Order: sequence, then C-alpha cells, then structure tokens
Amino acid sequence: MNEKERARRPGGRSARVGTQVHQAVTELISERGYGNFTVGEVAARAGVADSSVYRRWGTLEALLGEVALTRLNARSPMPDTGTLSGDLHTYAAQVAREITGPDGPAVLHLAIALAGSGQEGAQAREALRDERTRQLQSMLDRARERGEDAPDAFEVLDHILAPMYIRVLFGMGPLIPEYVDGLVDRML
Repeated sequence: MNEKERARRPGGRSARVGTQVHQAVTELISERGYGNFTVGEVAARAGVADSSVYRRWGTLEALLGEVALTRLNARSPMPDTGTLSGDLHTYAAQVAREITGPDGPAVLHLAIALAGSGQEGAQAREALRDERTRQLQSMLDRARERGEDAPDAFEVLDHILAPMYIRVLFGMGPLIPEYVDGLVDRML
C-alpha cells in the first residue's frame, strides 16, 4: 500500500470494522435487548464475516464489554471547570444526556446484563465500573489538589449516578436539569 492509499483510509479497515461492529451491537441491543442476538447477526448487520468478529473479540461478551466501555469513554469526558461543584454539575448533566440519548438505555441494559453472563461478562461489567470510578477519581483528585473537600468516587456513584440510572432503567420520568442539579447539590 502506498502513502496515497493510506491517506485515504485513516484508521484503515480495522478501525472501520470496529466502528461498524460497535454500531451493529448498539442497534441490536436497542431493538432486541441483551441476549437476543448472535455474533452472526452482529456480523451480518455490520457487513463483515463472523470470523472477523470471533478473531478480534473472541466471544460476544468480550465484544459487548468493549462496546460499553467505548461508549462510556467517548460520551462522558471529565470536565475541568475549576471547582468541584462546577465539575460535578457539568459531569452529571453530561451523564444525563448520555443515558437518555438514543443509545443510552441500551448501554445501561448491557452493563447490567453482562453481570449475569458468566465470568467473562462479570469481568466486562467490572471493567465498566472500574473505568467510571477511575474517571470520577481523576476529577475528585483535582478538587483535592485545589484544596476542596471532595467525596470519594463511590459517594458520587451512590448519590448522583445511581439515581439517574435507576430512573432511566425503570422509566421513572425524565432527567430534567433541576433534578440532576438537585442530586449534585444534595451530595455536596
């Protein structure tokens, strides 16, 4: 492959396949729910061979875990507003938009379903939890470095994120800004 061909294909075939497969998984989860499709159906939806999916991810659970982690990392960057209150309000608003967006409920359902799908699924769920905790910890550590009294990451999970997740999973009303801001204010 010459330089001109490389310039036309940023990321190349591998990146394109990954994107297509991730999108296919998200669509199938949204349409059918977790556990109601196969690797073959993912491959067909993505327009790739089954063997490509198996070769790259090995199992459906490994693929699903990667999709959930990728969505989590892409959609909830850690804000840095200069204050813990500003960071938490901004972050909570981002998460609310993320989990109520077109793919949000599907990713939440996926994270829950992974827990019941054997050892590999549990590992994928733990990786999701660990990544969310790592993200939060980076924000909280910055606040402490500024001299602010910051909660621990699990307090943020318990008092801000968990109530939003429950509302979305059980269809308990919209995540309006006043509700989301109230969660942050009560925790602080």
